[in-house]
Formats: sequence, structure tokens, C-alpha cells
Amino acid sequence: MEWLFDSEGNRYLDFFSGIVTVGVGHCHPKVTAVAKKQMDRLWHTSSVFFHSPMHEYAERLSALLPEPLKVIFLVNSGSEANDLAMVMARAYSNHTDIISFRGAYHGCSPYTLGLTNVGIYKMKVPSTIACQSTMCPDVFRGPWGGSHCRDSPVQTVRKCSCAPDGCQAKERYIEQFKDTLNTSVATSIAGFFAEPIQGVNGVVQYPKEFLKEAFALVRERGGVCIADEVQTGFGRLGSHFWGFQTHDTMPDIVTMAKGIGNGFPMAAVVTTPEIASSLAKHLHHFSTFGGSPLACAIGSAVLEVIEEENLQRNSQEVGTYMLLKFAKLRDEFDIVGDVRGKGLMVGIEMVQDKISRQPLPKTEVNQIHEDCKDMGLLVGRGGNFSQTFRIAPPMRVTKLEVDFAFEVFRSALTQHMERRAK
Repeated sequence: MEWLFDSEGNRYLDFFSGIVTVGVGHCHPKVTAVAKKQMDRLWHTSSVFFHSPMHEYAERLSALLPEPLKVIFLVNSGSEANDLAMVMARAYSNHTDIISFRGAYHGCSPYTLGLTNVGIYKMKVPSTIACQSTMCPDVFRGPWGGSHCRDSPVQTVRKCSCAPDGCQAKERYIEQFKDTLNTSVATSIAGFFAEPIQGVNGVVQYPKEFLKEAFALVRERGGVCIADEVQTGFGRLGSHFWGFQTHDTMPDIVTMAKGIGNGFPMAAVVTTPEIASSLAKHLHHFSTFGGSPLACAIGSAVLEVIEEENLQRNSQEVGTYMLLKFAKLRDEFDIVGDVRGKGLMVGIEMVQDKISRQPLPKTEVNQIHEDCKDMGLLVGRGGNFSQTFRIAPPMRVTKLEVDFAFEVFRSALTQHMERRAK
């Protein structure tokens, strides 16, 4: 279920999961069987009418989230979920300004484009009203970072002079966050969006404890904290089911999509009763397709497979194995600047050289990407300069498949270095 075939019968190992979406594998027999059964029974009612699959799914999902995150709004995509979360934050706080990181990706709808801060997704139309970006605490590419910053088995090669009980990089990035609060937004704000690990920007991890302190600062300004779990949720990070748990934080709103339906269009916003009731006072929210019988049946089947096949544990075990294995490439190739990640979410950042850390030109990254595909491996690309390979296989991936992917990727890098030498 990790392999794909093209029209000519060529086989490919999918190490990107349809953009971090097919968590339990392509065409999983249990999920497929549930979908077929529900299609024979009832496809659609609209959210005007409740139905058993919706009730059952809401119960299953809420059981996986801590109190007081128990009110669920079902929608159809990550952009739609984040769009609704923006409305919730503004309705609850009665303020407008929302902050997100540079390098963040929260959607491409007209509303969420204000939160997305990756240049290639920006448009030549106004889309940032009352949305403010702040420095991303990137311990590899940013101005500060060391060898103990990340919650990961693999750290940067940057030297660290911090005391055992403190992180100077985290403190300096927090000062930048405070500067944004003091200079770029109103004295009271609506909220702060953060991915637990940035996905589209190339699997960027923040210093430990940063997000916890940032959440506290946001709440001091009257804002709510939104965790965008579209790529990090449902056990992909291994150690925890939700990415925000890896930061020891408690968000006020959680958005989720992609892996929630294993490729079926489905998403959700989960919040507290207090925030949900404030939305109801301002808006009669409605989604024609959100929470359809078919979507909810599939969502329940996905949760069952994750539990029955111990996929969160597999993400931890195989993910750590994969991360440590790919980290060897950093020592072997000068163009591999950083290897990072957690569980089955890994980034390999390509550079011109390790001293300057300047991004490898996009044309060269594209060549390596094509070489991987020609040898039967599908990986993603990310980063503001498209300089990072994104690796996020289905959560049922095996160590043997990791070994295959490693050898293919290493061969692609070797071929590229030989081309450069000519």
C-alpha cells in the first residue's frame, strides 16, 4: 500500500503520501470496504440532519483530544478548516490581528492566504488584511540555533554554547516574537497560528519550549492559540498523536485535514465550548458537504486502522530509523546541509555548501528529484527556495522500504555530484 504504478506498469515507492495525506496506505482494504458499504447505504444528507456515522466519528475523534477541546466542526479541506478557525478567533476575541510564522502554510483560500508566508503561494491581490508574519525560529537557517535545540534524534551541526538548563536560541527567537507583538499588531490580538512542525517550508522545527512561551504571550494579549495539525496530526510524529503535544502546549483551537480521511476530502476544527458558543453568536456556520455520512465512515475507519495496526508506534520506530539513516548523507555529501524531523516527517535541506548554507539552486534540486522518480522513488519538495526534500511515507512503511528509499536517494545524490564534476 506504499507502492504506486503508472500507466506503463512502472512501480514507485511513495515516500510523500500524496502530500502527507495517505497515512494508512493507498487503498487500505478496511477503509475501502467501509467506503463501499457506506456508499451503498447513504452518501449525503447535509449537516442540517445528524446521522449515525457523524455521531460515531465525533465521539471517536473527541476521545483522542484533551479537555476542553471537545467541540467539533466538520468541513472539507485544510484551507476551509483554517478559514473557519480564523473566524472563530476573531469572533471570540473581538479583535482582528492574527500572527503566523514566516514560512508558514495554512491554505490558499482568499482568507488563509493572509496566514501563508511562502512566497510562491502569494498573489498580486490584497490578502493580508489584519494578518502579520513573525520570524520563524528556524535553528538551521535562522540567525540562532545549536546542537540541542530540536526535539529530534538529529540536531544541526551548529555548535551550541548554552547551559544545560537553557536555550539561548529559544530566548532570542522569543525576543523577536515579542518585538512583533510590540510593534506590528494592536495591543490586543485575535490569535496566533502555528504548525507544530512546518511542512511546506521544509519540515522546520522550532527550539524546544518556544511554542509554549509564545502561546503564553499571545494569551496575555487576549488572543487564542491555533495548532494547525493538517500535516502533523494522527500519530505521524510517533511520540504523540498530536503535534502540539510534543511541545507540551494546549491550543485553544486545533485544525486537521489530509490524513484525517486518508485522501478522502475531509477536515475538522476542534475547539472549546466557550469559543464555539461565541462563534454561534456571530455566525450561523454551515457546510453542505462537511461531515457527510461517507466522510465520517471513512474517518472512523482510518482511526480504527491507526489503532489496530499500531501505526503511531510504527511512526516512532521506523521514523527514528529512517531519520538516523538519512542523517548519514549529511556527513557524506557537502550539498546536504541539514537532515531533520520527527517520526515519519523528515526534511533534507540542500545547500551549495555547508559554510554559506545558501540554498542549492532549484534547477539542481529538480534534477535530483527527477532522478529519484526515474529510479522508483517519489519524494516531495519544500522550502521558500524549493531547497528541501520532504519525506513523509505512509505510516505503515517498513524498514526494508526505508532501506530502498535511502539507496535510491543516495544514488541520485551521487549522480548529481558526478554531473557537477564534468
